[in-house]
Amino acid sequence: MRLPAFLAVIVAGIGIDQWIKHLVETRMAMHELIDVLPFLGLFRIHNTGIAFSMFSGLDRMLLIGLAVAVMIFVGWLAARTDPAHVLARLGFALILSGAFSNNLIDRLLLGYVVDYILFHTPTWSFAVFNLADAFISVGAGLVILDEVILWRRHARQGAKGPGPGGG
Repeated sequence: MRLPAFLAVIVAGIGIDQWIKHLVETRMAMHELIDVLPFLGLFRIHNTGIAFSMFSGLDRMLLIGLAVAVMIFVGWLAARTDPAHVLARLGFALILSGAFSNNLIDRLLLGYVVDYILFHTPTWSFAVFNLADAFISVGAGLVILDEVILWRRHARQGAKGPGPGGG
């Protein structure tokens, strides 16, 4: 994945996430549940912490600073990744788009992150999250998948090469 496509994924991810958050903020009441499927609903909530509301008592600027540091590191990793590793580059772009949308835009402009996706049953529910969180999780999975594919490719090539002792 070349730089223009990499940047397009980031911009598209941010745009979609921010658009949906705008709709949620302007058209849903706080803590309103709208069932989309029997196990999936929209549920508006504000998260002042990080994933699953952890560290919600931490200073907002500290959370933003940590997010910026992580984003710089992920950007550095992406820049060092061969563009031929499309899955990893796509994964890094998704991670950056989710982190930028949640941790910079939401926290800087609103002071909190807008969460709205809820998986649930009548007796159980998962933590409320948003599309940016999903981008981060899927992106991390793609980076790991790319590494596994690369590792398996090298293992197969090594098995075909000279045996023990160098041949």
